[in-house]
Amino acid sequence: MRRYQELAFRTAYLMLGSAAEAEDCTQEALIKAYAALPRFRTAAPFRPWLLQIVANEARNRRRASGRRQHLILRAAQTVHTEDEGPSPEELTLAAAERETLLAALNQLRDDERQIIAYRYFLELHEAEMAQILGCRRGTVKSRLSRALRQLRTVLQHQPSGATTAPSRGRHE
Repeated sequence: MRRYQELAFRTAYLMLGSAAEAEDCTQEALIKAYAALPRFRTAAPFRPWLLQIVANEARNRRRASGRRQHLILRAAQTVHTEDEGPSPEELTLAAAERETLLAALNQLRDDERQIIAYRYFLELHEAEMAQILGCRRGTVKSRLSRALRQLRTVLQHQPSGATTAPSRGRHE
């Protein structure tokens, strides 16, 4: 479980938008997963099983809280191979695009935000997503497609249209 603790935290954070809530959620989910280990099928992959527990715990916390928190996604840090790094203009533009994308993601339904987060922020494959969500890979593809279409629609209606949704392509 220690191997997946950071991934579990990121999953909870993506769904809850609060580091403190994500830490509590992760700890609770890991305790639940530990208690459920005797029921774990050893032939099944562990990571999707654990992430499903984390996602369920995060969803339950969101429902129980009765409030809609702003989702703040940890932006993927860009690794620059250049010695000088990004210019101040590039950093400003990237921050503005990130804010536009986050605002658009916050306007999506939980299930849409979740599937986009799984694919593009956690970089899960379709098979893993299908196992976590308890559906077929084809269902994952169609849900992701609909969520991306909705994200594009939201982005088109935002004042700053510089950011685009992740492109459609082959998703493993």
